[in-house]
Amino acid sequence: MRLSIHAWLDYSLPEPADLLFALEVAQTPDQRLVEDLLEVGGTGPLTPIAADDGVGRRTWARGAGRVTARYTATVEIERPATTLRGLNADDMKTLPANVVPYLFPSRYCESDRLDTMVRREFANGTSGDRVAAMVDWIRNHLTYEPGEIGTTAVDTLVARRGVCRDYAHLLIALARAADIPARMVGAYAWALEPEDFHAVVEVWLDGAWRLVDPTGLAPEEGIARIGVGRDATDISFLTIFGRADLVDQNVTVRRLDT
Repeated sequence: MRLSIHAWLDYSLPEPADLLFALEVAQTPDQRLVEDLLEVGGTGPLTPIAADDGVGRRTWARGAGRVTARYTATVEIERPATTLRGLNADDMKTLPANVVPYLFPSRYCESDRLDTMVRREFANGTSGDRVAAMVDWIRNHLTYEPGEIGTTAVDTLVARRGVCRDYAHLLIALARAADIPARMVGAYAWALEPEDFHAVVEVWLDGAWRLVDPTGLAPEEGIARIGVGRDATDISFLTIFGRADLVDQNVTVRRLDT
């Protein structure tokens, strides 16, 4: 699948602040950048750095006043639809070192508080079967609608509503409570309505990361990763170390092939 991606950010900063952008599509074996361009206005020099786990990159800048960022990209994605059922979890003692941290609770994914639920609701089948059951449970019990920013997996479980990041936090917390490594993925997504940045999940099964969208709003084969991390803290498309007011923001993703 070939996608055309456009992202636009426009912020007003009342005083100088450091900015950390995460807008660029990552180069991974299943997604190839044909071309891309990041243009930032209202800042000093840009300093790119590697992102978490070497997936994608972030860019530092210092800005003041009106700060804008435009990102355009064409990306080829060669990824089949994700199949979870029948897959097995790896023996934890054999996990790669960079996968181990995704077993632990994090700020927005309190997996240590969901052990009882996981043992009661998701006890049967392979680890892949259990994750698939978690996804089904989330889709059947949550309503997709805007809520408070900063909610955790447990907050979402209680409220039974949220947006993509809330769905992702809950799936991550449930998987980790079942001793299955899980991480959050910031992404662009084709066929997502309404169009915006998207948050999905990867779980580590049978020796590889498996991509899944717990909202069911976008096909996994049409998702372009930006970066990965423990939870929403690590995948923000823009982190501002200071004050800022949003002026405008939009994302569009178009399929170029048929």
